[in-house]
Amino acid sequence: MFRAPVEAPVTTSFGVMRDRPAVFVRVEDGEGVVGWGEIWCNFPACGAEHRARLVADVFAPLLIGRKIADPDTAFRELTQKTAVLAIQSGEHGPITQCIAGIDIALWDLAARRDAQPLWQHLGGVNPKIHVYASGINPDRPQELALRKMEEGYNAFKLKVGFGQKRDIANLAALRQALGDECRLMADANQAWDLDSATRMCRHMAEFDLGWLEEPLRADRPWVEWQDLAGSSSIALAAGENLAGEAAFEAALASRALQTVQPDMAKWGGFSGCLPVAKRILAANANYCPHYLGGGIGLLASAHLLAAAGGNGMLEIDANPNPLRTLLSSPLGSVRKGGVKLGRAPGLGIEPDLDRLREYAVR
Repeated sequence: MFRAPVEAPVTTSFGVMRDRPAVFVRVEDGEGVVGWGEIWCNFPACGAEHRARLVADVFAPLLIGRKIADPDTAFRELTQKTAVLAIQSGEHGPITQCIAGIDIALWDLAARRDAQPLWQHLGGVNPKIHVYASGINPDRPQELALRKMEEGYNAFKLKVGFGQKRDIANLAALRQALGDECRLMADANQAWDLDSATRMCRHMAEFDLGWLEEPLRADRPWVEWQDLAGSSSIALAAGENLAGEAAFEAALASRALQTVQPDMAKWGGFSGCLPVAKRILAANANYCPHYLGGGIGLLASAHLLAAAGGNGMLEIDANPNPLRTLLSSPLGSVRKGGVKLGRAPGLGIEPDLDRLREYAVR
């Protein structure tokens, strides 16, 4: 696992990231083919070490030396074999996150064995995807957004949930700086109750937002999301804090969300999230993968979006993070709001661990 310091913390309505952790998974088959994955570990900061230990102590013994038919079978088996442990320990999240990271690595390995880029291996036909700059903090957000615009971005997402006056001022500053042609979204990170969200939606309506993300807590009943959707002109987005096929089916059945955002490093990997992504598109909703972490998980999310198709956008954190940029070079060149994945096998990178050595946690 790795941890990179940052000069400017990443601020959300529920907490602050004072460094950037990452837990990467490496799998190797009997013929020496290697695959890479990543496990979600952003909050709290100590969670990265815990997830690394879970992989080493719980999951590695379930996989080492075994013949694995395919990644999807391994995903189902690991989920089934650790189901009781998840209940007993009360750690459903960390366990599903470890399984997701392993699944990503197994699919990367499978695509490398077949000498195919992962997006194509999974049935995708177009390597081009749209992207947006995410994680824009509430302190002088227009400065970071304008830098990302110079890099080729034309869609941006602001962190809100810091009080009405500050949120509205930031949205006004961004819209003025970016102009009317750029897409602008807002992410409240579960900051409000229904009354507060309804009030904030009225104040934010003038800014022509592409979506408002997680205005309510993810565990609030869908009737509240429906009430908010019915009273607001702003489309609602959520999904990063949902886990399991049933949870996404309930979200789609509510028809409260126009954009659904599974995080494949939190739950599902490719085995769980590709079917969900296709179900989202079939329901005429917008599939936009959520992601905020290191470069391997970001690349995996890009390949998943390309495999699923549709007109969704890939979330790319706008804040500095060497654990992202050193491992996601295929996504480094943004032109007119888009990137093109290559045709190198698997995720398309060979991680240079020597370049990450200074960030390794010992």
